[in-house]
Amino acid sequence: MKNLFILMAIAMLVNACATKHEPITYPEPKRGNHVDVYFGTEVADPYRWLEDDNSDETALWVAAQNVTTQSYLSRIKFREDLRQRFETIWNYPRVGTPFKEAGRYYLFRNDGLQNQSVLYTMKSLDETPEVLLDPNNFSTDGTISLGNISPSPGGKYFAYSISRGGSDWNEIVVMDLETRALLPDTIRWVKFSGISWLNDEGFFYSAYDAPAPGQALSGSNEYHKLYYHKLGTPQTADVIIFQNKEFPKRNYYGGVTDGGSFLVVRESQATSGNALYLRPAGDFKAPFKKIADGFDYDYDVIDELNGKLLVVTNYDAPKRKVVLIDPAAPSPENWKTIIPEAENVLGGVSLAGPYIYADYVVDASNRAYFFDYEGNMVKELEFPTLGTTGGFSGDKDDPEAFYTFTSFTFPSTIYRYDLNTHTSEKYFASEVQFNPEEYVTEQVFFTSKDGTKVPMFIVYKKGMQRNGKNPLLMYGYGGFNISVMPSFSVSRLPFLEQGGIYVSVNLRGGGEYGKKWHEAGQKMNKQNVFDDFISAAEYLIAEQYTNPSKIAIMGGSNGGLLVGAAMTQRPDLFKVAIPIVGVLDMLRYQYFTIGWAWAADYGRSDESEEMFRYLLAYSPLHNVKSGVAYPSTLAVTADHDDRVVPAHTFKFMAELQSKHTGKNPVLVRIETQAGHGAGKPTSKLIEENTDIYSFIMYELGMKPKFARK
Repeated sequence: MKNLFILMAIAMLVNACATKHEPITYPEPKRGNHVDVYFGTEVADPYRWLEDDNSDETALWVAAQNVTTQSYLSRIKFREDLRQRFETIWNYPRVGTPFKEAGRYYLFRNDGLQNQSVLYTMKSLDETPEVLLDPNNFSTDGTISLGNISPSPGGKYFAYSISRGGSDWNEIVVMDLETRALLPDTIRWVKFSGISWLNDEGFFYSAYDAPAPGQALSGSNEYHKLYYHKLGTPQTADVIIFQNKEFPKRNYYGGVTDGGSFLVVRESQATSGNALYLRPAGDFKAPFKKIADGFDYDYDVIDELNGKLLVVTNYDAPKRKVVLIDPAAPSPENWKTIIPEAENVLGGVSLAGPYIYADYVVDASNRAYFFDYEGNMVKELEFPTLGTTGGFSGDKDDPEAFYTFTSFTFPSTIYRYDLNTHTSEKYFASEVQFNPEEYVTEQVFFTSKDGTKVPMFIVYKKGMQRNGKNPLLMYGYGGFNISVMPSFSVSRLPFLEQGGIYVSVNLRGGGEYGKKWHEAGQKMNKQNVFDDFISAAEYLIAEQYTNPSKIAIMGGSNGGLLVGAAMTQRPDLFKVAIPIVGVLDMLRYQYFTIGWAWAADYGRSDESEEMFRYLLAYSPLHNVKSGVAYPSTLAVTADHDDRVVPAHTFKFMAELQSKHTGKNPVLVRIETQAGHGAGKPTSKLIEENTDIYSFIMYELGMKPKFARK
């Protein structure tokens, strides 16, 4: 502890008097001599010791880094004004999409600055909603959040999961809905799980064995199991429903279809591709029947229809289709195609009244339609502008549904849809303190390095002059078949208000154009993702939107890898880099928590020499070079991130600080009592975004003016 105070005092003393243009003295960690050998090639890993999240040495380094970073950020004169602006624009009521179960409506609401949204319930839309669960009462600082919520089908019980400090580990708690009393049933070490009821008697969930001491936040997650918990019994009595001891690196998710007839088990070993198994929901002695083989294709069960399964799949349909599978004859040649593959990628599919709701991704924005059960298109759902729909909530026995629509300058708005008249009405519209009429959103298509056309959205204030001098923030993801769609975020507003341009790039590796677009950014094609991003920046410069001294880049998780790769491959092209909870050590990511499941997208350094050399060629940690002036960098991570462990960021930034030359600051911000991002309290979101955007604006030379309260 004495050493900790000494380090903090030194960092504060050295940096407090520094100006923006004076070099920063970074905490100097020890540089070890650890070396790994891959296929005869030695690879140094001098900061391997930073992988130990329980060591005093790591804690000292983290504390000293935070002091250095906060000391630098404290020089930014407009930082407090920006924080106040964030607090003002964040302070507006917002509501989640309602859903209905057993005659009750449920919805989340946040009055504005509440750390966690509150769960309300009501029996009709005309009633005043009553509080069911207020997670702000779970902790004094808002760091305990709600995860899954699940009313029992008979409406007697309500199960929910909670996360502490942003961790992926959850606990399941059960409430009596009538009395609001908590039952003694508490389930621990739940992870990557749903909560699926069997009548009102018990529920299915997924969990791991309790981790070894000190390994909860970094140890490899293995031997996932599907359990059944009967109410009123201890967790030790829970029945293992599905497991596979021969394949520890597979995950199992179980759910009862809405009709209650089937228990469907989804088996996966990566972030895409799965197998499906089925048995009668209440028959614990019946064997499971394999409905679909894994792991080359995706199979997602929508619901049961007359004893058959309605399934979305990309089997023989790279852009996805809807089929009806008879469990008695599940082979693909026996499937009945309900909605065939179309020109555009099929996204979300749900049942609502007598219809199948389906939305499509059209050049990275949504269109949606209602089909009858035979697959005939009945009605297009009309949207107010180009944007994204989500949260569709309906039931095949109900004449109403709810959905959310949003876009870059269109705050999330909830609509109620009447399935009898096929009309929408606003249920809740957000009232944010900004005027969307002052902004423009345009979509352009640029040519990447290999000639591929790639779309991106550009958002800016009306009157912007394309003079090559505008501050610009680029965002991207490019992986795991995830489509980056237009969405509203208050965190971007101050940057836009001050004349900044926001750009969202739809990189290969995502799901915007289906399986082939995803595969074009996987494994030995991963460099395409970085080339797309770099080409996007070059297009923006050539078209006079900006110049390299005015470009900031940001991305989280796989997007953090994107930022790390872009800044190490083209440090001359960007002024500011913000890698958030990034995957930055591509040789060792698979050894921590759930990292092994990402191998389908990344490949593994131990699978072949060819794959090892490909990963080594772009791994951000291993491509930091001495004597290079890198962009001003603020890497962001959190101590409870057990998805992408903070060691990725720790090692990358230690390497960057030791080799970087020039005057640009290279800093790391390490949040406490926070994880990969889910469940982060509003107070921490405001603090984090204040630091990120004040750093971006400061380093881009912006001189924002914010009105003080």
